[in-house]
Formats: sequence, C-alpha cells, structure tokens
Amino acid sequence: MPLSRLSVCLKCSAELYVCKLCEFHEPKLRQGCLEDRAEHVQEKEHANFCEFFRSRPGAHVPKDQSKTEAARAELDALFGGAKPDASATKDPTREELDKLFGAKPKN
Repeated sequence: MPLSRLSVCLKCSAELYVCKLCEFHEPKLRQGCLEDRAEHVQEKEHANFCEFFRSRPGAHVPKDQSKTEAARAELDALFGGAKPDASATKDPTREELDKLFGAKPKN
C-alpha cells in the first residue's frame, strides 16, 4: 500500500515518506537519488513531495541491536541497574592480595 506524505511511524512518530526510506536513495551520489528525474531534496530525513518515492523493502526492520544491548548492560552495571554476573567480575589480583594480607573476600 502506498504511503501518504503525512504517514508517520505508530511507535516513534517519525515521518515515513522520506528519502532515507526510499529504494532510490543512494547517499554516495551527489543528489542522493538513483532516479535522475527526481527533484533534489535537501533534507533527506523529512517528509517531501517526491513523486518517485517507493518504500524500500525492509526499511522498517530494526538494525542489529547487539551493540546497543551491550552498551546498555554496561551502563546498568555502572549506575546501579541490573547487576552483572559476580563470577565474571572477579579480579584475580585482588584475590591474591586478600590471601596475602588475610582479608576476607567480599560476597
């Protein structure tokens, strides 16, 4: 089904009739479009009136989130969110010092 110029994402309210979601969008080209008859659009992330717009297949599929999830886990561990696995954070140097000076290991 073709998109209206006013179509927005139901989840994040982002405009959908934009160059970056078009199958003709090619950022490596000077005009940024494979369609040579299309008028130049300055702002590729905002809705426009291009008559050649065709929604790129898979444009709605989110990119790989593994880096984002890893960064979020690190931030949570740093600022008191979800606690990381205790066995993964043991410092062997600290354990040797505790043995040497008789300190009891913290649990």
